[in-house]
Order: sequence, then C-alpha cells, then structure tokens
Amino acid sequence: MEIFWVLFSIIIAVGIYAIMAYNNLVKNRQMVEEGWSGIDVQLKRRANLIPNMLETVKGYMSHEKETLQAVTEARAAVQGAGNASPAERSKLEGILSGALGKLIAVAEAYPDLKADSTFLEFQGALQTTEDEIQLSRRYYNGAVRNMNVMVESFPSNIIANMFQFFKAEYFELENEADRAVPDVSF
Repeated sequence: MEIFWVLFSIIIAVGIYAIMAYNNLVKNRQMVEEGWSGIDVQLKRRANLIPNMLETVKGYMSHEKETLQAVTEARAAVQGAGNASPAERSKLEGILSGALGKLIAVAEAYPDLKADSTFLEFQGALQTTEDEIQLSRRYYNGAVRNMNVMVESFPSNIIANMFQFFKAEYFELENEADRAVPDVSF
C-alpha cells in the first residue's frame, strides 16, 4: 500500500511539473509575440515618418536623387515584407537604416535644410523612434532568449516537444554599421 502512495505522489508531482512547464512555455511564447508586436509598431512608426521627411528634403536636395530613391525603395521593401521572419525583416530594416543614415549625412551639406524646423522635427522624431526600436528589440530578444532556454532545457524540452513549442528567431542586424543608430544631431 505504501508503494501505491509513493507512485501516486510521483505521478502527481510529474503532472504538476508538466502543467507548470506548459504554462511557462505558453507565457514565454506570448512574451515573444508581444515583443515582436512592439518592434513592428516602432518600425511602422518609422516607416510613416519617412515620406514626410522625404517631402521636406526633396525641395532642398533636388539633385540628390539617388539618396532619396534609395530611402524610398528601402521603405517600400520593408512595407512589402508583411509577415516576413525576424531574420528577413531585420535584413530589410538594416538596408533602410543605412539609407536613412546616408540621407542624414547628405542633409548636412544643406545649411538651409539643417535650419528648417519641419526637418528638425522629423529628425527628432526619427531619433526617438530609433531609440524605441532599440528598446523593443532588446525586449523581444530577451523574450526569445527565455523561450529558447525553456524549449532546449531538460526537462521542459520534453513538454515543449510534446506540445510543438519551437525556438524563436532573434531580431538582429547583419551589418555592424547598421547596428548604430543614425546620428541626427547637428
């Protein structure tokens, strides 16, 4: 009879652990989704700032067509990404960040543009948005780390495999130069 209670206790303990591990996996998956949503919101905010900034710049930089076109094409590629994976999206965002950096660098050569209050407002908004993207990326990557640890760690990996939980992708920029926030100060 004692063996029955020992086995019963072990089965109950394993069941309780399985429920707790499953719930933690669900929580971590939700945090990853929340983190990705935060990144997506900030990236859309940045994409919405770009046309207004380009319109302000076009009047001053009419002969800098290549730079303006590069920003426009990069923004279009990002908006067309839709449900791209974090790796694909981060590659496109890196291209856009590089194009924006070039736009800001070229703008330095135009004193009237640098003094334009609308352009300055857009630069400030862009800097704030870039900071928010960085914070969102950190949150997302932290959530991904927590999820991946649970998916790979024993014994929670058994529960993860049983219920089809998978590792999530980090949101990283491939080019080291793209990792830097564009400098928008004068």
